[in-house]
Amino acid sequence: MSPSGAATDPYQPAEGTYRLTRACLEAFADHANPVGLITRGPMIVRDIDVLVELSRRAAFGVTFSIPTLDDEVWRRTEPGTAHPRRRLQALSKLVAAGVKASVGMAPILPGLSDRPEQLEAVVAAAREAGAVSIWANLLYLRPGTKEHFLESLAKHWPELLPRYQEEYRSGAYLPEEKTKPVQQVVGELRRKHGVADRRANKIIPAEPPRQLELISA
Repeated sequence: MSPSGAATDPYQPAEGTYRLTRACLEAFADHANPVGLITRGPMIVRDIDVLVELSRRAAFGVTFSIPTLDDEVWRRTEPGTAHPRRRLQALSKLVAAGVKASVGMAPILPGLSDRPEQLEAVVAAAREAGAVSIWANLLYLRPGTKEHFLESLAKHWPELLPRYQEEYRSGAYLPEEKTKPVQQVVGELRRKHGVADRRANKIIPAEPPRQLELISA
């Protein structure tokens, strides 16, 4: 399966002009190539016709990144992105057209978006929008990203800075004793709201092309 959007959103503002993502999706559809796509961009609705055709020909799924529905946290940690509820609206439109869509709750931010009621707000809204599955990951901070994030944290939530400096002191990932309780809560919420815990699509390779017979019987 070809991933798209794991590092950079395929629906950047420039896509509205250059339509490069759409061209790639058309090529994937032409060759029945399985694709998994992650985005924060409602612009994806523009390409519903291609997504429906791709879904018909190969294993395909869209994941909308929706870490939180908290307006303050969204504004300060995802500047320049579409409001999470606009992403849910886009998800609903894709589902209505027959495209399977999921929600990725990532990154969940310790002390900012990890309270049970915040997590349930996302799970419940995703289920109502028609998401077939939900997965969650807590924040990881690579060098470069870490410095930028901590600078923003110090500006907006200075009381949390010592906690982050300590918890991410040894590496980019939180230790399991910090992530496991949050994952358990998300798991309980998935069961409560009847949502799967992983993408529903199985990767089914396209059948190889067959040469036509040269001489008919």
